[in-house]
Amino acid sequence: MTSTAASTAIDTSRVQLALRVADLEAAVEFYRRLFGAEPAKRRPGYANFAIASPPLKLVLIEGEPGRDTVLDHLGVEVPTSAEVSAAAARLAASGLATEEEQDRACCYAVQDKVWVEAPGKEPWEIYTVKADADTLSPAGAEPCRAGCC
Repeated sequence: MTSTAASTAIDTSRVQLALRVADLEAAVEFYRRLFGAEPAKRRPGYANFAIASPPLKLVLIEGEPGRDTVLDHLGVEVPTSAEVSAAAARLAASGLATEEEQDRACCYAVQDKVWVEAPGKEPWEIYTVKADADTLSPAGAEPCRAGCC
């Protein structure tokens, strides 16, 4: 793993939308045109866009061919691990069940994060990216809570 803190640091929080798509190349091309932006990261079976306006982290994960696109998970990317910890404390204090992960390699990044589940069972993460990683999910590792990221 190599650190890319300078290239992954963000100035403010942004919402994350992670989609599982049947045709990754077609999805990348569509979102490239929709947002007028190039992917910030491309790896096998994975792409993400860091959109400035609106502030959005769009994650595309290769799904099964021929299947409709489905929501994988939602998130809020924050600049620091301290903000993840503060969010975890705030969420727990409000009575929500939380699950925290530190130094988790997932979606080609090392992250600190806290997970909560909305009433409709949709998973939300509040996370920060600490460094780049070489794999979507490490071999033999327990999969991330929402399937991947």
